[in-house]
Amino acid sequence: MTGASSLIKAYENSPILPLDANSRYILFSDCHRGVGNASDNFLKNENIYLAALGHYYKEGYTYLELGDGDELWENRSMDAIMAVHGNVFRLLARFYQKNRLYMLYGNHDIIKSRDDFPARHCAARYCNIQGGPVSQFPGIRFYPGLRLADSQNEYELFLTHGHQVDPLNSTFWPLARFLVRYLWKPLELVGVLNPTSAALNNKRRSKTERRLIAWLESQKLSNSQNLCLIAGHTHRPTLPNPGAPAYGNTGCCVHPHYITGIEIRGYRLILVKWAVCVWEDGALRICREELNSIKFNTTI
Repeated sequence: MTGASSLIKAYENSPILPLDANSRYILFSDCHRGVGNASDNFLKNENIYLAALGHYYKEGYTYLELGDGDELWENRSMDAIMAVHGNVFRLLARFYQKNRLYMLYGNHDIIKSRDDFPARHCAARYCNIQGGPVSQFPGIRFYPGLRLADSQNEYELFLTHGHQVDPLNSTFWPLARFLVRYLWKPLELVGVLNPTSAALNNKRRSKTERRLIAWLESQKLSNSQNLCLIAGHTHRPTLPNPGAPAYGNTGCCVHPHYITGIEIRGYRLILVKWAVCVWEDGALRICREELNSIKFNTTI
């Protein structure tokens, strides 16, 4: 299946969520939660992520995760990931209990697309205190994409991971997983970066973004002039610029010392950065910074 047809299939099989002046969504992607070892790139930013997540829960946001939430190429066990990052999953479960959580799958957690994965690995977790399983995400589903549409269908956001346009990470993902698990994971520990990664190789990153934009432009010509595409995968945070293709990217949660995401408040997209800041009194606090914002119903 080509990248274009994969994206069309993801688009056609995406749930549609409401979008209006009162909408509050937070989009994160590429957390790559691991098992707490030296290759767990999420671990260093976990407290930043928890502070952000707590803020969005209190403020009534719905959490949308755009894939690669869990690192299931380097690691085999979802149970081990949930045990190490128990605080994260407990907070995500609170979102889920309020019907305010939607999860997509990316290439590094593509096995979540299997029909039996949610029931086997996500519905419950083992609790040491209670000495048995406790309910966590019963009935959860993982999607290839999500669509946010206003009530009159005049403006639409299509959210997906973005790996679909990269054959190595979509069609040939078992080969890519093998290379990551048995070649690049041990080399990463000694400082050798994976040259096949769209997040680490600038040429591959730019090529992936050009393919996503080309698909978006083809869809806008054939279907809708008011479609905006927001992806993850490349780890490069961006918002659409006036006059440019309506493409945005959440960035990721494994940047050195900070995480990025996109807030949707009404018809405004806000690119945000969460990081540890040093205040004038020398205290360390986790701070939210707005990097950019647009009113997309006048831009796309």
